[in-house]
Amino acid sequence: MSMILLAPGGRARRFSKRLSQVLITLFGLLLLTFFIGRVMPIDPVLAIVGPDADQSTYQQVYHQLGFDQSLATQFWIYLGGLLHGDLGNALLTGKPVVDDILRVFPATLELATVAIIVGAGLGIPLGVWAAARRNSVVDYAVRIISLAGYSTPIFWVGMMGLLLFYAWLGWVGGAGRIDLGLDGVVPRRSGLLLVDALLAGNSAVFFNALNHLILPASLLGFHSMAYISRMTRSFMLAQLSQEFIITARVKGLTERQVIWNHAFRNILVQLLTVVALAYGSLLEGAVLIETVFSWPGFGSYLTGSLLLGDMNAVMGCVL
Repeated sequence: MSMILLAPGGRARRFSKRLSQVLITLFGLLLLTFFIGRVMPIDPVLAIVGPDADQSTYQQVYHQLGFDQSLATQFWIYLGGLLHGDLGNALLTGKPVVDDILRVFPATLELATVAIIVGAGLGIPLGVWAAARRNSVVDYAVRIISLAGYSTPIFWVGMMGLLLFYAWLGWVGGAGRIDLGLDGVVPRRSGLLLVDALLAGNSAVFFNALNHLILPASLLGFHSMAYISRMTRSFMLAQLSQEFIITARVKGLTERQVIWNHAFRNILVQLLTVVALAYGSLLEGAVLIETVFSWPGFGSYLTGSLLLGDMNAVMGCVL
């Protein structure tokens, strides 16, 4: 009885301990990012006023941004605003960082969603196939493809993809999310261009956006496919060595039934976790592919803010 009564308190202590660890980690990350941003050899004031501004204009903007105060004072002022939900204004757009992130994040979400569909749609069958044909030519081929997808730099793959499929073959759209002539044609509702085009009933915008999306999403999905196929193969090999699989084969079940109805069904929970982790990594790892394809998403916004020295935007993205 005493153990039962103490259980809720134990869970509360564990939760508070985990919460404190998360807060300490975020505070350390915020502190590190802030001070690195302040010592970077980039002058955000010069990026705002331009190289032709006089000294008085420069000093006025320098004072308005609070750069004339100590780094510790600047950090505590930023932290105080953060505790009130204020991430500051972006230097590039002059708008609140929260509004900018909400504006660009749907583009990354759309890219990552299509990429995980490609990655899981190819990675899971390949992993199952490799496990079912262990140490065969198929298994070695899948493992080589997975290794290539996992180790090849994504920015190099992106540039080669643009050169081959866009510049030489003309099969897909080029950089950007849509052709300039169709930009802004459909009203923004969800921020997901394919969804907005369907809601507006505009097939021209839908297929043009899909034409631009398919290459970066496929290349990003190829990278996640490598991870998913490897994990699927590992999970399936563990299941195929179990005794219940031997029993199922002795009963006369076909190999297809043994693999998909028995072995594969037992790894669904593990596989769901793997796909979810891969999806999360796509959302945060699309920086390079968005830069290569000039994709107006979260990664491009972070990269542009970093090059400009806009630490309000950078720290908002990091958080």
